[in-house]
Amino acid sequence: MKATEYFLNGNSCSESIILAAKDEGLCDEGLLSVASPFSGGLGSGCLCGAISGAMIVIGYLYGKKNKFNNPPIARDLAKTFMNKFKEAHKVTCCRILSKGFEFHTPERKQHCLNFVEFSYNCLTNLLKESVKNG
Repeated sequence: MKATEYFLNGNSCSESIILAAKDEGLCDEGLLSVASPFSGGLGSGCLCGAISGAMIVIGYLYGKKNKFNNPPIARDLAKTFMNKFKEAHKVTCCRILSKGFEFHTPERKQHCLNFVEFSYNCLTNLLKESVKNG
């Protein structure tokens, strides 16, 4: 899977989501710089960066004046994504998700790989459903 490859090759969780989405034609590579500060829970340990990356793509596609220009769908997709992430992982906070792992260690990278993979799969499945449902 592309998102996990990008993550294992030195990109942050949020950047990896953007790069994989770019590869599938979902967004522009220019979003990579936007995604950079979202890793590590926005640098504070709050919201998981993989979630943030997915939200950036949703906003890019459905936010005001964007490709599909449908902010209510953007909010619905965001809510559905968050609910699915919480169902799978119980929390969305980077600090809690990565508790017990030192930042910038191979062990943490391996642990967080699951969140990157889940987030990208969830994002692409939601986007496919939204297109299918019109």
